Amino acid sequence: MKIILLLLVVSLILAIGFLIAFFWAVKSGQYDDDYTPSIRMLFEDETTTKSNK
Repeated sequence: MKIILLLLVVSLILAIGFLIAFFWAVKSGQYDDDYTPSIRMLFEDETTTKSNK
């Protein structure tokens, strides 16, 4: 029974740590622009087009 309580405490501490890390990432602006990276591959690089000419 002691091991179950120990595992519960460790898992709660770990979950709280991940929650704090997630809130820190959101607050620092990591998730501000989620649209541009998905369409970035559709645009041609200027360096590639200049070197091909």
